[in-house]
Amino acid sequence: MAEITAALVKTLRERSGAAMMDCKRALVASNGDIEIAMEAMRKAGQAKADKKADRIVAEGVIAIKRSDDGKFAVMADINCETDFVARDENFQQFADLLVATALTHNIHDTDAVLAAPLANGETIDEARRALITKVGENVQVRRLIGLESSGTVGTYIHGGRIGVLVNLSVDNEALAKDIAMHIAATNPVVINPTDVPAELVAKESDIFAAQAASSGKPADIIEKMIAGRIKKYLDEVSLLGQAFVKDADTTVGQLLTKHGAKVLSFQRFAVGEGIEKKVDNFVEEVMAQARG
Repeated sequence: MAEITAALVKTLRERSGAAMMDCKRALVASNGDIEIAMEAMRKAGQAKADKKADRIVAEGVIAIKRSDDGKFAVMADINCETDFVARDENFQQFADLLVATALTHNIHDTDAVLAAPLANGETIDEARRALITKVGENVQVRRLIGLESSGTVGTYIHGGRIGVLVNLSVDNEALAKDIAMHIAATNPVVINPTDVPAELVAKESDIFAAQAASSGKPADIIEKMIAGRIKKYLDEVSLLGQAFVKDADTTVGQLLTKHGAKVLSFQRFAVGEGIEKKVDNFVEEVMAQARG
């Protein structure tokens, strides 16, 4: 039996990131062969990851990385089971590594980033499985998107839990960031009022009609009431119709016109959206911060 020295255990621990006793056991089983021990630990880690794959992951972080010229950015939603692990240094480092890798390889989607190679020869997905062994929770890369712009890609992250990318038509860093912050706060459905899906408009119209009918007012007045409420609704859910969070007297549409700019597209991620969990009021948090 080869001698399992402290230095050998330390080397394996640094390479694998596993606990010291796990490293010692693997070295004993491999008779001191660090490569065999490493391979066995990787297989064990994969088995653990597979067992945890069905656990609900409603916590995590939103990570963003943008190119130096501001023309390309990636945003990812990386999930885990608890807020405790979301704050863990290993989890945070994995999130940073993931978006940095996506930026380097010009990756725009989740499947591609999971298959992306790292400097140590592993893929992002293999690094994810290793992370599961370290933190003891299911970890998933729920989604990733890349956004390119001939003007500016505006980015904003609120508390690591809400992230926004904005494709602005002009090269205006400050404006792009302000619009991204606004979208984080207000969560618009579309850019233009005319883009609101017809089924949403019809649904709201039915609700307003039922409310107005109970008012007892004449039919022509009710019709005007419904039209007014629909217009207000369209402004509330569309980016251009919303009052800018930093200046309630100016709409986002007016702000953009003032700068000769257009929002061509945007994407907003929030940790855990669509997954059943306790919901905090992040919108109020962001709006309060935006107003300073």
